[in-house]
Amino acid sequence: MNISGNTIFIPGSTSGIGLALALALRARGNKVIVGGRRAELLGQIAAEHPDVDTVQIDTADPASIDAAAKEVLARHPDLNVLVAMAGIMRVEDWHTPGSFLASAEAIITTNVLGPIRLIAAFIEHLRARPDATIVTVSSGLAFAPLKATPSYNASKAAIHMLSESIRLQLADTTVKVVELEPPSVRTSLLPGQESSEFAMPLDEFVAEVVGLLESQPTAKEIQVERVKFLRYAEARGDYDQVVTTLNAADPHGT
Repeated sequence: MNISGNTIFIPGSTSGIGLALALALRARGNKVIVGGRRAELLGQIAAEHPDVDTVQIDTADPASIDAAAKEVLARHPDLNVLVAMAGIMRVEDWHTPGSFLASAEAIITTNVLGPIRLIAAFIEHLRARPDATIVTVSSGLAFAPLKATPSYNASKAAIHMLSESIRLQLADTTVKVVELEPPSVRTSLLPGQESSEFAMPLDEFVAEVVGLLESQPTAKEIQVERVKFLRYAEARGDYDQVVTTLNAADPHGT
């Protein structure tokens, strides 16, 4: 993926990593469209950043995805990058089904079906572009589990394998598939995470990601140094130790 000259749609970017990345990419010479559910946040972003376009979208709702895709492509026919950023994370207790089932279903709908539906809505357009990229967003927890968040871990493992698979299928097209693999980052994804010493500062994370995109334009996976502890645990042969360390250190462990 080239670091500049793109038109980029980022659903799920009204706050946290999504918004910070959107603004960083805009600063590198890209046209950016921010997508999100809450109209008041979209209005605030548009007022503060007039050169950033905004589109309302709920990635848990197939009709909303279809409507937003039509709106984005009508206004930005040169769109060539889709970043499937939207995601939710919840602490779950799997001892009794009443305490986790609704949460698990919501997480899978947003984190797995959401990206699948987004890609389905944009793939024909992207295939027609001379150079296009789909950016999926998994997690270090796709490779080593945090026991407090089973459904989230599973959803991100699914995104990793989905990314690997569609990259193979789309190898005969102009569409590249890049997987972004964040570690824990100081955002509001979970209560208390914004001030967690365990989590990576947001500005440091985004700066490193942008640097990697620039220095490694053909990379299949974007991995900041901090996530490699989780990403390569099995390959290093210290998976059990990594899982133990992760669950002892993370404040959301149960």
